[in-house]
Amino acid sequence: MRSRSGIGGMSRFNVTSVALGLAFLYLPIAILVIYSFNASRLVTVWGGWSTRWYVALLHDQAMLEAAWTSLRIAALSATAASVLGTLAAVALVRAGRFRGRTMFSGMVYAPLVMPEVITGLSLLLLFVALDAARGFWTVTIAHTTVTLSFVTVVVQSRLLSFDRSLEEAAMDLGCPPLKTFLTVTLPLIFPAVAAGWMLAFTLSFDDLVIATFSTGPGATTLPMRIYSEVRLGVKPEINAICTIMIAMVAVGVVAASLLAKRGELAKARAA
Repeated sequence: MRSRSGIGGMSRFNVTSVALGLAFLYLPIAILVIYSFNASRLVTVWGGWSTRWYVALLHDQAMLEAAWTSLRIAALSATAASVLGTLAAVALVRAGRFRGRTMFSGMVYAPLVMPEVITGLSLLLLFVALDAARGFWTVTIAHTTVTLSFVTVVVQSRLLSFDRSLEEAAMDLGCPPLKTFLTVTLPLIFPAVAAGWMLAFTLSFDDLVIATFSTGPGATTLPMRIYSEVRLGVKPEINAICTIMIAMVAVGVVAASLLAKRGELAKARAA
């Protein structure tokens, strides 16, 4: 009887802990979504259900331009980081002990542990030393530099468990090394590359500190725009655009899980 009561107590404790953890994580998000449909201009006073702030958001040209700028920067920097990060992972896993490997790996992994303030300041000093006009492209370069390390870690973990006998079989049949990588290796590690791309896209789209250091006139990102307006008071339009971002992320997660499940079913049928 004691053991059963002990197990029941532990179960209740685990359920309570999970419930509190989920509430801590998702309750603020749920409140934000609900208040994006608030009819009142005061974000802390409920005035009934309404979509007026979504309509007002469509006329907020500055916010829409900032969102479009963030989307372009995130897509470009994530694509560049995926290419460079994949190449860096291949070099670290396949190239063996080459001269300068320790320095190369340290430079690749440095953004993972470096405070964003220091990274942003160093990039700012670099752009100033090069006399580069700060704007859209400097932010893209900065985000590529920062997110490259995350892609490298994701792809490197996949390459470490990769079955190289598939590549050896392709090369034994006369396939050149480059073609082997493009037709055999890359398709098999593509899920890791895609995961790295999505992680890089999210980090770039969400970044505020590094973008603040590396941007210039005419290249205001969405986090910068939201931060500048929140300092003067939370506008209901901010709740609306944040809800749209949450919906986009949710749709992406659901789509990715459905595609993964479909791939598993296809493999099971083929087996």
